[in-house]
Amino acid sequence: MHTILGAGGPTANALTRELINANETIRLVSRKPISTSNPSASWVKADLLNEAELFAAAEGSKVIYLCAGLVYDIKIWQQQWPIIIQNVINLTKRTGARLIFFDNVYMYGLVNGPMTEDTPYHPCSLKGEVRAKVAEQLMNEAKAGQINVTIARAADFYGTDSMNSFFDMMVLDKFAKKEKAQWIGNPNTLHSFTYIEDAGRALFLLGQTPDSGNQVWHLPTATPLKGKVLIEMAAKIYETKPQYLTVNKLMLRLIGLFKKVVAGTVEMYYQYDHDYHFDSSKFEKAFNFKPTSYYDGILKLSKTIYKKQN
Repeated sequence: MHTILGAGGPTANALTRELINANETIRLVSRKPISTSNPSASWVKADLLNEAELFAAAEGSKVIYLCAGLVYDIKIWQQQWPIIIQNVINLTKRTGARLIFFDNVYMYGLVNGPMTEDTPYHPCSLKGEVRAKVAEQLMNEAKAGQINVTIARAADFYGTDSMNSFFDMMVLDKFAKKEKAQWIGNPNTLHSFTYIEDAGRALFLLGQTPDSGNQVWHLPTATPLKGKVLIEMAAKIYETKPQYLTVNKLMLRLIGLFKKVVAGTVEMYYQYDHDYHFDSSKFEKAFNFKPTSYYDGILKLSKTIYKKQN
């Protein structure tokens, strides 16, 4: 039994497809219903904040994937992540299942050079502080021999149909509609993006590899490119002009007065006006995995999710 906590999001959906293709038995756990026509996948309602519901939903699990995404509000993160993590730790101890936690890079803070699995935690945001505590709590349990946990980190992702990625929403979707793109921060800095299908495949591989436990893995991600280069590449694929507007920190603050989700992005602005270089060479070597190139990923999306609007 492979159980996905926080099912229904972009990463969880990509992982679900991989598990279905491998004929694994899957339990999708979320608060909102998820319809599935595949007989190997079933949905169970549970709130991750409710330990009793969580225990009932994940009974019999062999591998548990925590792919939950909370509302992008620091108060909610500070209140709910500690409860969720403790509940999931208790669940892992109860079931004896392996835990694979899908994580981000906020705990690293501003890094001068590539981010690797050995990069120390120096969060420079409140959200980063929350994620650092979560990661430390999980690994402390692993070091004490209490649980088997794999932390799987990804860079900003792209390739979703949910508009949860700024590259999808502000560049690819705009170019598909022949509109001017937008870019947060400095387009002359490097930025890494993880292709969502690569993330799903990588989580699947970690779930199939018990020896990958009790350590951190950076999921396969192509070598970073400058934002301007990515914009020009996408414009060429979508057969439109590489026109774009830059969104600076002040603009984010002003928009955030009316949109709470955008307000939550302001403290993360450092990721967009400095190089954001995510290194996944450890995973690539261990699993002989070549990340999807940005050109190939964008080309595929131009024919599927973000189709050309000719």
